[in-house]
Amino acid sequence: MDLSIKKTITEEQSYKICFVCLGNICRSPTAEGVFQHLVEEEGLANFFEIDSAGTSAYHEGESANSNSQRTANKHGVTLHSKARRLRSSDLDHYDLILAMDDNNYANILRLASERHEDNIGRMRDFDPRPGNGQVPDPYAGGIDGFEKVFEIVKRSCRELLNELKPHIRPSQS
Repeated sequence: MDLSIKKTITEEQSYKICFVCLGNICRSPTAEGVFQHLVEEEGLANFFEIDSAGTSAYHEGESANSNSQRTANKHGVTLHSKARRLRSSDLDHYDLILAMDDNNYANILRLASERHEDNIGRMRDFDPRPGNGQVPDPYAGGIDGFEKVFEIVKRSCRELLNELKPHIRPSQS
């Protein structure tokens, strides 16, 4: 995906990213946690605001699914988010909103105006092995589904961060 980044990323002007799935308890909190983990590993946490949301309010206020948490913890990642619904105001706030699949992408676009469309994409736009372009919903499947989602999200988040890093400008102290 061509990010067409419109600003330099600094500590004063952080890059704001929101990952979005349906209920905000499996895929998007995993993406939020993985991306947060990667930026912290590289000492870049001050340059990003990272969040997640759902296109529905089914699980508002809940923590990430226990299988998502277990899988993330196994890989040294902690999921801190609480489920919330994506709001139209989020489209103005975030520099990039990434949907986990085509259905959620379409739901986000229904909230958006033309000026937002360049800031909305799909998670697997950044996956070096995009497959069918969807991050599958592991909710109804077994633990293997959560592991697959984790691996997809980790690859995609790593590539996303690699695309953003050239735009980061540390402050001159």
